[in-house]
This record gives sequence, C-alpha cells and structure tokens, in this order.
Amino acid sequence: MKAQGIVHKYGDNVDTDVIIPARYLNTADHKELAAHCMEDIDADFVKKVKAGDIIVGGDNFGCGSSREHAPIAIKASGIDCVIARTFARIFYRNSINIGLPILECPEASEKISDGDKVSVDFDTGIITNETKGEKYQALPFPDFIKDIMAKGGLMNSLTGK
Repeated sequence: MKAQGIVHKYGDNVDTDVIIPARYLNTADHKELAAHCMEDIDADFVKKVKAGDIIVGGDNFGCGSSREHAPIAIKASGIDCVIARTFARIFYRNSINIGLPILECPEASEKISDGDKVSVDFDTGIITNETKGEKYQALPFPDFIKDIMAKGGLMNSLTGK
C-alpha cells in the first residue's frame, strides 16, 4: 500500500471538534461530513484538498471526544493518510477501524511543510518528502492492520468483503 499527495499541515492538539464540528454530527452521510471537514481550523480546506492528499499534524492529533465522524470526514474528503508526531489513542483506533491510514513519525511531523509533496510506503514505513528530498522512518503497519486497511476498514475485514 502506498499514498502520495500534497500536504496540509496543522499544529498540536487538533481535536475532533475542529476536524468535524459537533453541529454536523446529526448526519451519517460521509460526503456531508467531508464538506465540513476542518472548517473551524481551515475554512479553505475543502476547496484545497484533492484526492490522495495527506494531512500532517503535531502532537495529540485527534484529541477530544471519541467521535468516529472525525476520521470518516478526513477520509471522505479525499485524504489518503494522516501523519503526526502522536495521535490520541481513540482517534488512532477509530482511524484504523474505518480504514484511514495513519502513521506516527516525529521527524516527519517536524520537517514536512504545508504544500510539500510526500509519498508514503505503508509496507516499509518510509515517508519520502519529494519536495525536500528527505526520507523519514515510521513504524510500518503490522500485517493485521494492513489487512484491515486493504479491505477498507475493520467491518469489511471481518465480513470478508
């Protein structure tokens, strides 16, 4: 599995309330959630993001309430991967459950800039900053998580879809 795209970079403690504001939690429609993704921290996010892009965050990305809507909104917006220094544990698990690849990598979080072109190899954990000609090493996904990702989420992997 691989991802490649342009980076949208955010700082520390990006919480689920700014990823998808609570006023939109009355819908389960993934496209509707995507239309409001990040709007309280970056009003132009949905206009800028292209399919395959990557979010890079700092410490504690996805903190706050344990809403599954947050990784769903990110994935439905077209983001192929989130890289951060650290993730809130419930956000990490929710992301895996819905098939959104996420990688912890302090060096990548620090050195990658907004607008950089980045590629990610999930089998090796290597993150390549094509803009700066740098490589960073994250832990690759174990096989069981690769299987969940390849099948689009936990429920699909359990039902054999």
